[in-house]
Amino acid sequence: MAKKELEILLKATKISKSFGDFVANQNIDISIAKGQIHALLGENGAGKSTLVKIFYGVLQPDSGSIEINNQKVSITSPNVARKNGIGMVFQHFSLFPALTVAENILIALDNKIKFNKVVNEITKLSKEWELFVDPLKLVSELSVGEKQRVEIIRCLMQNPSLLIMDEPTSVLTPQEIKNLFKILKRLASSGCSILYISHKLEEIIELADEVTILKSGKSIASIDAKKTTTNFLAETMVGKKITELKKTIKSKSKKIAFEVKNLDKLKDHEFGISLRNINLQVNYGEILGVAGIAGNGQVELMEILSGEINSKDNDQILLEKIPIGKTNINERRKLGIETIPEERTFHATVPNLTLSENTFLTYFFKYSNTKSWITNLLNNPQNSLDESKKIVKNNDVRCPETNPLASQLSGGNLQKFILGRSLANNPKVAIFSQPTWGVDIGAATAIRQKLLDLSQSGKAVILISQDLEEIFELSDKICVINEGVLSEIFDVREITATDVGLLMGGKNKKIQKMEPIK
Repeated sequence: MAKKELEILLKATKISKSFGDFVANQNIDISIAKGQIHALLGENGAGKSTLVKIFYGVLQPDSGSIEINNQKVSITSPNVARKNGIGMVFQHFSLFPALTVAENILIALDNKIKFNKVVNEITKLSKEWELFVDPLKLVSELSVGEKQRVEIIRCLMQNPSLLIMDEPTSVLTPQEIKNLFKILKRLASSGCSILYISHKLEEIIELADEVTILKSGKSIASIDAKKTTTNFLAETMVGKKITELKKTIKSKSKKIAFEVKNLDKLKDHEFGISLRNINLQVNYGEILGVAGIAGNGQVELMEILSGEINSKDNDQILLEKIPIGKTNINERRKLGIETIPEERTFHATVPNLTLSENTFLTYFFKYSNTKSWITNLLNNPQNSLDESKKIVKNNDVRCPETNPLASQLSGGNLQKFILGRSLANNPKVAIFSQPTWGVDIGAATAIRQKLLDLSQSGKAVILISQDLEEIFELSDKICVINEGVLSEIFDVREITATDVGLLMGGKNKKIQKMEPIK
């Protein structure tokens, strides 16, 4: 759909926004045509979130102008944005789990209407746009895909001319993604413009008419999405050629490195997930990918695997057939098990401590037999500083100074440091949760290569990820977690993304048998 043939809905000119000395947006120009699906692409920190928050009235620009239908507007709040026909579905949903679908939509409407009318309108829109959801159902009982439908219906209730979608597929199964694309294309055909923010290049090629690329807060290109390639988009976005992952043919070991047997864990809060009869095993030289939609027990599984929480029985978790279920996280480190949690800040690092101090907190037992880590740190500061310098050098961690605070690193560089710190201990088994979540394409490629190198050197790797592309690219075997239940384990060559999507959605779910995998 060529923009020159269409009438412009929204035109932003020289939009700039700074936070102190940091320039988030600098003289950005972008035009979105009526009925167009316009993608916004850029690495982390490129300025995408700031720009769309300006369009939705969450932030105000320092300079520049916005026109809607050739009329200059000042969007001072989300309420003003909605009155100008702009709706937005954020990446993290803003729904109250203890309220029904209709109640969530009712409290968000600018013009209050009666509850029964809201129910009827939801039902009507649900059928019209194939956004099937029960208006009287509690949000806590909905799947992630259904919650997204609620957010879209809430926007449609206000008849938007522009719908902003922020990373909408990051929590969906392949089947839900297909349905979402169908809905967005129908909306565009009806005249509603879509501004689509995503880091998934294949999605942009498939869905968008035009793509605007941001880099370092500037708009550097607007490209016809139907006449480009994923490689060109990636290289334009990062400013250099993307290195392809290097895979080598590896001899598969039949020696089981790590096992979980018949493990159960009751949820510890109302909206938590109970783990039920979890069974898994990974051999040396393998990557076992654990796929699943967020909120299906990944956090609880990671707590058990890492040793943050002990299993009920010692023999429910085994390292080389030795029971370790009652050991804690540091004891498991000494045994050769390394884990990297999803949350980098506060969980994997302390943001207001230096890299050397964060290194020491993880490995103080390596420097002294004294139990007091404070005494060890005071007596041996050079050890941890030398160790952190090696980690920085060996993992291409870009630092603003020699020994910065963890909070001074970008998300990608912090993750590379965390990964390097774990690998410096030469683990037998490495367990990662969302290792490339929220990092730019260059850092993600480097991190994925490290995981491949680890398995190719004979180590056992468990990869918990919501990114199906990542799961299929790295894994030798795949299983799926859904509502706290783990599927059987499949060889990656014997299962498709569609099959995995069905398992992610709870279809054909069966508790895994414990026969050895051949």
